[in-house]
Amino acid sequence: MTVNPDNLVLLFTTTCGASGELLGSDEKETVQLVWQVLNLITKKPGPVNEVLVKPEGGCMSEECVEVTGISAEALISAAPLDEALSQFNERLCSEINTSAGNSFCLCTDGQLHLRQVLHPEASSKNVLLPECFFSFFDLRKEFNKCYPPEADRKDLDLQSMADCHTFSCPEKVNEKFETGTCSKMERIDDNTVIRARGLPWQSSDQDVARFFRGLNIAKGGAALCLNAQGRRNGEALVRFENEEHRDLALQRHKHHMGSRYIEVYKATGEDFLKIAGGTSNEVANFLSRENQVIVRMRGLPFTATAEQVLQFFSPSCPVTDGSEGILFVRFPDGRPTGDAFVLFSCEEHAENALKKHKEILGKRYIELFRSTAAEVQQVLNKYSSAPLIAVAPAPILPVVPQPTFVPSTIAAVVGTRDCLRLRGLPYDASVQDILLFLGEYTADIRPHGVHMVLNQQGRPSGDAFIQMRSAERAYLAAHRCHKRSMKERYVEVFPCSAQEMNIVLMGGSLSRSGLSPPPCKLRPVLPVDTAALYPSQFLLNPRPLAPAAFYPANISFKTHAHPTYSHIYLCTDKYWCPCLEFVYDGSLSDA
Repeated sequence: MTVNPDNLVLLFTTTCGASGELLGSDEKETVQLVWQVLNLITKKPGPVNEVLVKPEGGCMSEECVEVTGISAEALISAAPLDEALSQFNERLCSEINTSAGNSFCLCTDGQLHLRQVLHPEASSKNVLLPECFFSFFDLRKEFNKCYPPEADRKDLDLQSMADCHTFSCPEKVNEKFETGTCSKMERIDDNTVIRARGLPWQSSDQDVARFFRGLNIAKGGAALCLNAQGRRNGEALVRFENEEHRDLALQRHKHHMGSRYIEVYKATGEDFLKIAGGTSNEVANFLSRENQVIVRMRGLPFTATAEQVLQFFSPSCPVTDGSEGILFVRFPDGRPTGDAFVLFSCEEHAENALKKHKEILGKRYIELFRSTAAEVQQVLNKYSSAPLIAVAPAPILPVVPQPTFVPSTIAAVVGTRDCLRLRGLPYDASVQDILLFLGEYTADIRPHGVHMVLNQQGRPSGDAFIQMRSAERAYLAAHRCHKRSMKERYVEVFPCSAQEMNIVLMGGSLSRSGLSPPPCKLRPVLPVDTAALYPSQFLLNPRPLAPAAFYPANISFKTHAHPTYSHIYLCTDKYWCPCLEFVYDGSLSDA
């Protein structure tokens, strides 16, 4: 956008913290606004004006007192930020009205005074900035246009530049974040993306944009990350318009969002596309409606219809375009997942909709969350990439190959019962909880011998299998630990065989009536294209057993849900596995 202002307002800010190239990087408050008006018609500068700003908390650093000469006593009678900005606006307008021209534009020495100081501070204090603060000239960039690169920057003088340079293309600060979609085929510059960690779980893309207020985020450039269970994990990938804004965003490392500090790191364009990129035409059409608020529904009955969803929200919060504004999330074979996304035309309707959180639809209560375009893409990508044929990793122990998988054949392969089956575990139980539960029998667990069973949605099923060193120790552990309590729930413990364990981990079931085969069997009949990706040897090759070892107290565990594997391994070596991460100090000799 080209402008031809009659006046330039040179603005300078001071905070009660760092100055120079680090201005605004320490999240300190503004204590001083200084400005001077230069009339571009008469080439005459006006007087230097000053407004002191009273900080809400903290005190001025020694550096600030030395540089500005402002005493702490002088700030006691100063106005807070909102009143100081009003004084600035009134005095500036009064001075401009007496000049040769009425139009003006701000001019600053670099980007920091507006982008890193005034905009983020005003956002955190819910202060509305005057319109003039969203457009400015960067004097350093204008100097580079006016003078050769080898020119001395110490000679930077606004009045001399006004004689030979035309100020016409100001910098813009985005007033609001624009939502949008991103194609997986799009090319994204690695130098424009960051990863933010430590976000409150209820944060939206607008909250992320507010944290980075003053920096221009690309359209649809705030993508919240989800974990394997489809819940937000406190991370977001943010794409900026250029590298300069990305670098300024990195300076906000450990700045605060509410009471939490946010970590900011570099990321890549590929990282962003994995989260926000999509290829579905259905999703693109759903998200093509601009200025819509998205609400996510979770826990829908599998038989829920669009008409039932519309009735659930009517009449206080009408859905945009009726049934066209509802997107049900389905597995590749068409089965419903219990999730849906709904569009609302305004914030008022969306707020009314969110008030129905945990109300009943059918016989189930429904969870409602504010959502984003990137989250829609991420959830759809997750379910659309799930294979129609369940493919398991290699069995833990050798399984006798069978030409067909029928119950009578399964019964024939049941062997030594040197494993334990734990049933009724709390859903938040970890591997460490299981080790504490087994107590003295933890020493009898084989390496890689703890297996958490997940359901089809990737969530804990309440079952686990333990490989023991012998059938005798497995029997004693089952006898002693059966119906012991774990987190106010009693846990059933039964001895079982390795073959039975393998069948369950591969998708079958184990009940009092016997074994049921996994849905994919051991040798599934695959289409030609799929068979090339998942050869039958992948399902049948046994995993060699490592030497037996104990689990010392200096190993700590941290579980990670995995999108493909149906269970979690317990690692006791020095390598990381995709399902479980642990900290090991190297004192275990044989593990």
